[in-house]
Amino acid sequence: MGFTDKQEALVNSSWESFKQNLSGNSILFYTIILEKAPAAKGLFSFLKDTAGVEDSPKLQAHAEQVFGLVRDSAAQLRTKGEVVLGNATLGAIHVQKGVTDPHFVVVKEALLQTIKKASGNNWSEELNTAWEVAYDGLATAIKKAMT
Repeated sequence: MGFTDKQEALVNSSWESFKQNLSGNSILFYTIILEKAPAAKGLFSFLKDTAGVEDSPKLQAHAEQVFGLVRDSAAQLRTKGEVVLGNATLGAIHVQKGVTDPHFVVVKEALLQTIKKASGNNWSEELNTAWEVAYDGLATAIKKAMT
């Protein structure tokens, strides 16, 4: 069974909820990442020289890009059954930064926890699964581009 219209709608509606508090959700997302993998701090140029997770336009832009790519992946999974990267440099960037499989797991956990908080009362297991499947599709496409 492929990605459904309902799953895409769940991702889209919670994406809108995420964007309503972009600053707070971005800080939460990166705080969760660094709690789970403190060494990952050096992978993000906008966090490298900070004491902790501090709000900045670069932090918000990167979080919006990550969550937006997952939202776009949901649309691709529904229409094409697979995710094709629109930015061919994503694989090379991840290789250059030294991203490995465990990093993808940490980001996925942080993404799901952030979406749960951003969605509030609208959160459900079904919504969680939709984001999880969309993220897995994106992660698979990035890993493929890394080889």
